[in-house]
Amino acid sequence: MPVALPTVNPRPSGSVLTDDPLARVAALPGVRDAADAARAAVDALLRHRILRRRSAEVTTEASLRAARASASLEGHDVDLDLLRQRLQDGGAGSPAGHDVAAGAGSGQGVIEAVGADPASAAGGDSAGGDSAAGPAELSVVLGTVRLYGELGVLAPAWERAPRQALARMHVLLGRGALPDEVLGRPRPDAGGPPQLDPLRLGPPPATMEASVRLDGLTGLLVAPTAAPAIIVAAVVHGELLALRPFGALDGVIARAAARLVLISRGLDPKALTATDVGHLEAGLARSGQTSNNDAHAQQTPVLDYQAAADAYVHGGRDGVIAWLAHCSRALELAARESLAICEALSRA
Repeated sequence: MPVALPTVNPRPSGSVLTDDPLARVAALPGVRDAADAARAAVDALLRHRILRRRSAEVTTEASLRAARASASLEGHDVDLDLLRQRLQDGGAGSPAGHDVAAGAGSGQGVIEAVGADPASAAGGDSAGGDSAAGPAELSVVLGTVRLYGELGVLAPAWERAPRQALARMHVLLGRGALPDEVLGRPRPDAGGPPQLDPLRLGPPPATMEASVRLDGLTGLLVAPTAAPAIIVAAVVHGELLALRPFGALDGVIARAAARLVLISRGLDPKALTATDVGHLEAGLARSGQTSNNDAHAQQTPVLDYQAAADAYVHGGRDGVIAWLAHCSRALELAARESLAICEALSRA
């Protein structure tokens, strides 16, 4: 178990817990500095003048890019232009013209664009885009877009009852891409569909252990903590990758949950950062493919997403530190991605 996450009273008395596991994680060596750098990048984004009148457009574009990147990390890669075209073909116009409102509204623009069944929007061939993007890939990507468009609506439920919110998220994501009988339901130890492992993390914990750990995690989420939102988001993200509570598309759920933490805890209340684009880019310097956005990569190298996730699950204390460094760098890069969106809108 990478981080000790004991079950706590979900409504503790007093304003501060005497034992704050998330704050202890934040106090690990180098973690606070990395989190502060990520926070500074987000704050720079939030000060951009274009957000005074066009923040909904930035939210829409950032959420679309983040959703596409999250699906890509899950093994369902669809070209961004192809995704835009599919959303247009769904009859709701360009996604850039809708308020995804992952932090600011209902997200109905994306819901209308994707429709009730993402498989229907994904029908037909994939000519004109990524030749590998067939109906299955598009179904997952469109489901991810739909989920990210609903995060703002889910925020109140997430704050009250995170476990129920996770089940709802899985239903939103998987409708049309997974069998109805598995949507929002815990994975069985045996007798269910094959469990997917796109990050090659190895077998997940048994269902009972996963349930206990999930209870501990959700208990911490409704308890006070002094830990920064980025650290809370990273722990939620890493734990859900480790537990894989549903057995399919758990990585998308983990990344959406981390994004939801950033929204609900006020670090990025309008969902302006393209969070999962950062996860794709952070750590590319390890293979000599330094990202143009990652100006500090050689000074403070971080693991790429798959290696960082593996470190969290299997690497003990040092692995947790490596994962938190990756997540902080990813958020920093995501803020820069969204800052570029702001600059493009300013020039338009």
